[in-house]
Amino acid sequence: MKTELNEEEKIREALLQRDWTEIKSSDSWQIFKIMSEFVEGYEKLAIIGPCVTIFGSARTKPEHEYYKLAQDTAYKIAKAGFGVITGGGPGIMEAANKGARLAGGKSVGLNIQLPFEQSPNPFIDPDKLLSFYYFFIRKVMFVKYSQGFIVLPGGFGTCDEFFEAITLIQTKKIARFPIVMMGKEYWSQMLDWLKNKVLAEKNINEKDLDFFYLVDSPDDAVKHIDDFYKKYSLSPNF
Repeated sequence: MKTELNEEEKIREALLQRDWTEIKSSDSWQIFKIMSEFVEGYEKLAIIGPCVTIFGSARTKPEHEYYKLAQDTAYKIAKAGFGVITGGGPGIMEAANKGARLAGGKSVGLNIQLPFEQSPNPFIDPDKLLSFYYFFIRKVMFVKYSQGFIVLPGGFGTCDEFFEAITLIQTKKIARFPIVMMGKEYWSQMLDWLKNKVLAEKNINEKDLDFFYLVDSPDDAVKHIDDFYKKYSLSPNF
């Protein structure tokens, strides 16, 4: 007697029975959605001026010390003349947008459409909110329109953005720009692993570790980004 299929088995069986020509046709039509997201992102972000993107966990609560750290950092970044870009969601992203808003700076949010419906936080300038379906397009926008990254404590998504940026710099796919990691206690073991294991196994070069800078204070984060551009006689108004 045939047992009833569970939900996962039903899905698998349905996929196996699908017409693969139809699947390929559907994939082709996705190109137009991808193009539309790129066009909208390029058009809106090309006019915002120099910005720094702040990354961090969406799960960080307002009472947490990292929330205040993100808010203070964004405030000082905005006062230094940069706009602030975040992933548009709650937690560290909300704190950063809030700090930029309090400083009177530009507050940009690149939200992502997720199954659990991540809602944009209320501190994003209404005309500077974009929503993306594809993660890879959103990541292109972060890299293309940021003059620097500040990476606060976070999870897989935060690490993904960090490692993609240093990979692009390492492989010379993009020009080098300042990347600041905030929270020595949080990140130190990962950096020790990079030095003691990844570097020791010769999977990276020693100079690759210079692509990012570890700090604890908002002042040090702002100074590192400001000093980077001063070397090239540039400012937030370049």
